[in-house]
Amino acid sequence: MPTVITGARLLDPAHDIDKVADVLVVDGRVAAVGTNLNFNGVEVIQGDGKVLVPGFVDLHVHLREPGRTHKETIQTGCRAAAAGGFTAVCAMPNTFPPVDSVALVQQARELAKKAAVRCYPLAAVTLAQKGATLSPHRELREAGAVALSDDGEPVTNTRLFYEALHNTRDHGLAIVAHCEDKALSAGGAMHAGKRAEALGLPGIPAAAEEAMVARDIALARATGGKLHIAHVSTKGAMLLIQQAKDSGLDITCEVTPHHLVLTDRDVDAADANTKMNPPLRAWEDVLALRAAVSEGYIDCIATDHAPHHKDEKALPYAEAPFGIAGLETALPLLLTELVDKGVLGLSELVALLSTRPARIFGLPVGALVVGGTADFTLIDPKLTRTVEPDTFYSLGRNTPFGGRCLTGWPVMTMVAGQVVMKDGVVHD
Repeated sequence: MPTVITGARLLDPAHDIDKVADVLVVDGRVAAVGTNLNFNGVEVIQGDGKVLVPGFVDLHVHLREPGRTHKETIQTGCRAAAAGGFTAVCAMPNTFPPVDSVALVQQARELAKKAAVRCYPLAAVTLAQKGATLSPHRELREAGAVALSDDGEPVTNTRLFYEALHNTRDHGLAIVAHCEDKALSAGGAMHAGKRAEALGLPGIPAAAEEAMVARDIALARATGGKLHIAHVSTKGAMLLIQQAKDSGLDITCEVTPHHLVLTDRDVDAADANTKMNPPLRAWEDVLALRAAVSEGYIDCIATDHAPHHKDEKALPYAEAPFGIAGLETALPLLLTELVDKGVLGLSELVALLSTRPARIFGLPVGALVVGGTADFTLIDPKLTRTVEPDTFYSLGRNTPFGGRCLTGWPVMTMVAGQVVMKDGVVHD
């Protein structure tokens, strides 16, 4: 049935749209936008007092399938995405086995057909993510991979990563770089600093990230390759990226909500829900990331959704796995901590969550225009709720934000004209 979303504030920064109007959706696409639309024979969704934006796109999620489905599956992860207002997610390939073949890309795409939201697979840069042999990049792209990454296992062989970046000029897929010198970070559990010393936990120095960011930027400059730097977390790394961008180098980068909101002072040695990689950094790093976001140096915000079983996160801090379940808290967290506090405008946040990430991977989503795909997120900017991890759609409940009261939540998620979430309830 055709659907009209009526009375909402339409906000699409990529097309300079900011107005109150109605949107008619027919056959999964936007048929009309205006104020005098015919409502006869259509389903009406009331949007008064709410904001309708292009559906959010997350370039960095871990859905654990195949191999670790006790943590998450494509189906449960996509339901979590729908609950969080995301209409598309990009699944990292560090599964078990890693997605490094045409068959595994095809398998991921087949599983995604039944998911609540669009799910695009990434493929591994190297076979089995071992960093020894490049995977068949062109064939992986043809099979449907939207980018390449050995996320979690940085390609330490400089010559091999040089070749991988050089090859992007041929096949066009971005290389998503997890920048970590594992010789420097080995054994670390949190950011190296006074807090780590006070807690008696082994530290991960900022240099472990910054050294690899510097290397990868140098290789991107030498090859002209397509580089996307994942989850930037330090002031020094951000400075390197800013200098590269100012010099004209065409690279992109992302930051996570938790690195924009939390610091190492939030780490509690009795609660591994604050353990993530990169780790929560110092306040000066958070300030640098926020400044980079407001100045346009950050290309998108991605959750790095990394769910784990509760028993794993209950281990002692130094032994517990890294990761945070982020899909269902990202929007209200960013609205409460950044937009409501004047760090970032709502239009800029929408761009960072929808239009810009879609553009980075060349995805056919992220717009609110006539003829475009009807992938939308409807936001109630005044809705206040408390984060309740036990109600998450994700199998992972590992969040440090449980019990936090946040304002501004998604109240509808629409994918290709179908409502997949309404008032917090996912329908798939």
